[in-house]
Amino acid sequence: MQKRRLGNTDMEITPLGLGTWAIGGGNWSFGWGPQDDADSLAAIHKALDLGINWIDTAAAYGLGHSEEIVGRAVRERAPNERPYIFTKCSLVWDETSNGQVRNVLKADSIRREAEASLRRLGVEVIDLYQIHWPVPDEDIEEGWSTLAELQRAGKVRYIGVSNFNVAQMERARAIAPISSLQPPYSLIHREIEAEILPYCQQHNIGVIVYSPMASGLLTGRMTRERVAALPDNDWRKHHPDFQEPRLSRNLALAKLLGDIGYRYGRTAGEVAVAWTLRHPAVTGAIVGARRPEQISELIGAAEFRLSPNDLEEIENFLRANP
Repeated sequence: MQKRRLGNTDMEITPLGLGTWAIGGGNWSFGWGPQDDADSLAAIHKALDLGINWIDTAAAYGLGHSEEIVGRAVRERAPNERPYIFTKCSLVWDETSNGQVRNVLKADSIRREAEASLRRLGVEVIDLYQIHWPVPDEDIEEGWSTLAELQRAGKVRYIGVSNFNVAQMERARAIAPISSLQPPYSLIHREIEAEILPYCQQHNIGVIVYSPMASGLLTGRMTRERVAALPDNDWRKHHPDFQEPRLSRNLALAKLLGDIGYRYGRTAGEVAVAWTLRHPAVTGAIVGARRPEQISELIGAAEFRLSPNDLEEIENFLRANP
């Protein structure tokens, strides 16, 4: 599998990385419902076996549980099979939070988060440490300065941001270089194309997109019945993308991707992910998997290339169904 350099780092990463928000389970406010740890570990090992060389997680996923599972999986691999580990800070909780998280960018809080993440992951250094959300906005400078301090102290190798806009990245860059941005990007949500992707290209900021399959909508496996059956603690059940009138449009788009994929022996999900990877500013895409077979269904997106006719067919659908 070919690799791409991530922004201003020395890390060469595969076009696909494994995201572990679903692996965190359902005991936090943005969970995907219950998750079996054995399935999570099997999914991680399958991804590594197939050549994926980075895992993206966060302290808040499962309220620390996702990092623990990632750490356990990595310890089960040989040293030369260790993937790059990317995690995030700024969403915190306590024993009385009942699964709810709050945004904190204060220096002492971030330092505590970093130490806790290192402990849960069982590593001496985090390869990429990211601010999860730029909230509170007035504390961005304090939070980013703290990440830069952690980098100088050798706790993290590189630092990045997630969900930042251009103005917020400008403020951060005045303090320390940004190695990467993690924004949402899919055929359903293309907002970053106007300003954010060109900005990242201009300033050599790597872009790791999340939700390239729109949280499962574009996998080809989502149906109205499956949406209705989602557990109440799965945030997707209540999101507008999964409700009418958007749901019918999104499922029709997924069918189109499935039809395109059929011509090449690819899944709708592979087509959706490959579409995001076509953009020259995108370094890699995070794919989520709860079971190992889901990795097998998506791995082909790393090398798959859509033809100009395929891309035009997709654009025609989007113009007709805004």
